[in-house]
Amino acid sequence: MRNRRIGVLISGRGSNLQAIIDRIADGRLDATIAIVISNRADAAGLARAARAGIETLHVDHKGYGSREAFDRALVAELRQRDVALVCLAGFMRLLSAEFVDAFPNRILNIHPSLLPAFPGLDGQAQAWEHGVKVSGATVHIVTPELDAGPIVCQAVVPVDGGDTAAALAARILVEEHRIYPEAIGIMLDGGWRIEGRRFIAGRGVDDA
Repeated sequence: MRNRRIGVLISGRGSNLQAIIDRIADGRLDATIAIVISNRADAAGLARAARAGIETLHVDHKGYGSREAFDRALVAELRQRDVALVCLAGFMRLLSAEFVDAFPNRILNIHPSLLPAFPGLDGQAQAWEHGVKVSGATVHIVTPELDAGPIVCQAVVPVDGGDTAAALAARILVEEHRIYPEAIGIMLDGGWRIEGRRFIAGRGVDDA
């Protein structure tokens, strides 16, 4: 993929955004963050982006009559900045099929569980309450179905006997910060393909 401009959507503190910023700054990720957009004006991630000299934008979802109208506004802003890849980093809004169709196989999300196990909110707590012995993090391509797209990267985190849900979540977050920039690099490098539900990296068929 020649265009290495990414747009990041956030709703909160932006710790995964910071991991991406840091990986770009130290030269381990060849990418440019063209815009960081939040649906919340008080999102701490906006300040993180501003400190790094990245353009930020607040687009309040409450100002639109429907999810699709809000999503169209986001798509317009991203296209205006020639974004090749959209990265969700704690963006607490479900995307419409209209948004997904605007960036087919070009939207990434980070989820705090080993998908397809424990999709949706609080994947860490779901895993802990279920008593699993391993959990982890997943980067996947976004599709209209919640947390169901092809898996790009995963990291395993063992669950200790004395863990609390919060302690497990903290260890999973460390792995999120590691694999999300890696997945972005894989997507931008191209050479990957999707077969059914499977994401296959490599220099075979270039779908980028």
